[in-house]
Amino acid sequence: MISSAMEKALNDQINKELYSAYYYYAMAAYLENQGFEGMANFMKAQAVEETSHAQKFYHYVNEQGGRVVLEAIDKPPVEYDSPKQIFELGLEHEKFVTSRIHNLVSLATDEKDYATKSFLDWFVKEQVEEEATMDAIVNKFNMIGNAGHGLFMLDAKLGERAPASSEGEDD
Repeated sequence: MISSAMEKALNDQINKELYSAYYYYAMAAYLENQGFEGMANFMKAQAVEETSHAQKFYHYVNEQGGRVVLEAIDKPPVEYDSPKQIFELGLEHEKFVTSRIHNLVSLATDEKDYATKSFLDWFVKEQVEEEATMDAIVNKFNMIGNAGHGLFMLDAKLGERAPASSEGEDD
């Protein structure tokens, strides 16, 4: 059983995970419109992954006897300066999500809610991976600069990311 404070915090995280999916879909739409289909594919896969994270929180709240309450999702930005800016914003966003996960861990620790702390450990590890992935892509953009052939190659490389599945994404 989770406390009302934890229930509220986890519900808020569900909203933020769904916003993350919306955010990455908006980025994908922009990239696709600009002819960067590979980068758009990467962001669409990222959006599906974020939806699966929301589902994990959703199921956990229900398993713990809480009630999931969905709130409105904010509209994400739809205009960007460049593909590089999109990935820089993606890295910034993942750092924001990491800070939220850490706050949840702190709350669980303060409340001696060991089940929730254990549940959140997966997300702590996941965020390390999320930040590292976005950071590596930003570093590639920094190496490429404005070289058109480099953007073409990076677009092709990011297009290799297999589409994520919202089913079975738990591990």
